[in-house]
Amino acid sequence: MGILNLFTGYSAGIKITAIAVSHDVTPYISTYPWSAGFGTKYSDPATLPAGTGNGVAFSPAGTAIAVAHTTTPFIAAYPWSAGFGTKYSDPATLPASTGNGVAFSPAGTDIAVAHATTPYISTYPWSAGFGTKYANPATLPAGVGNGAAFNPAGTAIAVAHTTTPFIAAYPWSAGFGTKYANPSTLPANVGHGVTFNPAGTDIAVAHTTTPFIAAYPWSAGFGTKYANPATLPASTGNGVAFSPAGTDIAVAHATTPFIAAYPWSAGFGTKYANPSTLPASTGNGVAFSPAGTDIAVAHTTTPYISTYPWSAGFGTKYANPATLPTGNGSGTAFN
Repeated sequence: MGILNLFTGYSAGIKITAIAVSHDVTPYISTYPWSAGFGTKYSDPATLPAGTGNGVAFSPAGTAIAVAHTTTPFIAAYPWSAGFGTKYSDPATLPASTGNGVAFSPAGTDIAVAHATTPYISTYPWSAGFGTKYANPATLPAGVGNGAAFNPAGTAIAVAHTTTPFIAAYPWSAGFGTKYANPSTLPANVGHGVTFNPAGTDIAVAHTTTPFIAAYPWSAGFGTKYANPATLPASTGNGVAFSPAGTDIAVAHATTPFIAAYPWSAGFGTKYANPSTLPASTGNGVAFSPAGTDIAVAHTTTPYISTYPWSAGFGTKYANPATLPTGNGSGTAFN
């Protein structure tokens, strides 16, 4: 249920990309250099997240990484420079309960945590650490917050949640505006993941109950729901991501083949063929690499993360990392 944030870092003049996986066994977060395959796992942070990692995001500048997790303080954030720095201080006002998803605003000046107890979403200014929590929205999400996303312009924020209408969206300007009207056709059930396309003209929600994915035009509010894909994801949608070019969309889901991907052009195209080597079990999170040339799926069952070349379809699965994540993968992000 993690959210994709894009960054490419530099070390000794060498371009470095990384991939992160949040998971349910200590150290709760695993990170690796990435270059068309996994490098040697980075050292764990000196101060670990306090419990199961549910979502992970890099800041847009790539100078920070945040993990939403179970157990107080429910969010952990670190400086990032080809590895973890010293954990930032916890926010003065913590999220109310289990952190399920985390997202940075496109300018990197705010951070949002979707969580399990009212108000279901907590947001903070961000400047190399947490500022004073913003006021809650006047109209709260209706249930447990599972995922959050800012639109590319940073002028809206959306929260996928557990109770009808299953998605809540608000204007954003260093705080919540008045909640947008619900879409005329709601997602069919519990919202798990949410994302905007790179142009900010569409929004997609992965959810339980057929058709498992709902997508809408976006222009300061929801447009008329797009037609369902002709071939649906096979089961509960847990995570969703658009490719960086906005020409493809992928849904991580609960039943084999565990990942479904489609061309996207203001609607779903014909589903791409499944990867020849499937993720091992339930897909929980999905992310495209910044160049759009790779795709990653965080999943239950070892190896907990599966990655593939991407070029209008899945290539041959990359080798597993030499040091695997230690437990079920819940979220993934490239920097």
